[in-house]
Amino acid sequence: MRAFVFPGQGAQAIGMGHDLATTVPEAQAVFQEVDDALGENLSKLIWGGDIAELTLTQNAQPALMATSIAAMRALEARGVSIDAASFVAGHSLGEYSALAAAGAISLADTARLLRIRGKAMQDAVPVGVGAMAALLGLDFEAAQAVAAEAAQGDVCQAANDNDPSQVVVSGHKAAIERAVDIAKERGAKRAVLLPVSAPFHCALMQPAADAMATALAEVQISTPAVPVIANVRAAAVSDPDEIRALLVEQVTGSVRWRESVQQMDAEGVTKIWEIGAGKALSGMVRRINRDITCRAVGTSADVDAAVASLDA
Repeated sequence: MRAFVFPGQGAQAIGMGHDLATTVPEAQAVFQEVDDALGENLSKLIWGGDIAELTLTQNAQPALMATSIAAMRALEARGVSIDAASFVAGHSLGEYSALAAAGAISLADTARLLRIRGKAMQDAVPVGVGAMAALLGLDFEAAQAVAAEAAQGDVCQAANDNDPSQVVVSGHKAAIERAVDIAKERGAKRAVLLPVSAPFHCALMQPAADAMATALAEVQISTPAVPVIANVRAAAVSDPDEIRALLVEQVTGSVRWRESVQQMDAEGVTKIWEIGAGKALSGMVRRINRDITCRAVGTSADVDAAVASLDA
């Protein structure tokens, strides 16, 4: 049994998806449709712009989604449809890519939603007020205990449960700095502040959640072609109203990636294809369960190898 998973922020790179767009017309059409939906030439930024500008949340989110869907369209052009997966999932913004790939949200609507999401998340907290940190070598329960001790009246939450040895905390900057110190005292191998522009997936993102509730209320969501493992529930969902509610909750809620992979394993998934830029999710999956085989599908060569693997 196979699952397709879709990366989140941090995977962005100048040039991503370019070879797909130049070799697969269906992939080129994805970037054109995203450009049209946003009313700007985002693809020019993706393929030849400045990495600092691409990394801005409001650009990175639709750009990464476009690259993922371009890779998915390239697979489809070679006869590998979404039905080749039993489940789809995505890390944070990648959940939107998963929903677009599964036909639950149109590509144009997904691009516009992610532009709104990225801007709302950036605007929710003034620069310098919030922070995020990666705690390496502590499990989720230990990281939660660190966050609780560090809060001291501020917001400090476990934001991303990525794998058994990597948890990201998010909240007020002073509390996150305290969490880094406490984590080191508790035996973390490393505890480092992350170079992010806002404290994602914590209560400080409530203004962004409100903005997404408004935006999502105006968008048609259909039943996905295959079930989606939702970030905040780590369980499969298919009901459009439930998907809509969980996407709002996701803005302030934890990304339960470790549990999501465990759930896919429990459902019988033995192969995971990471569709889009980078290989970060594949690394996380291997640290969660080494019995699941991972394949990154982000270039034309990757698509060829993935298709060939089905005949092996």
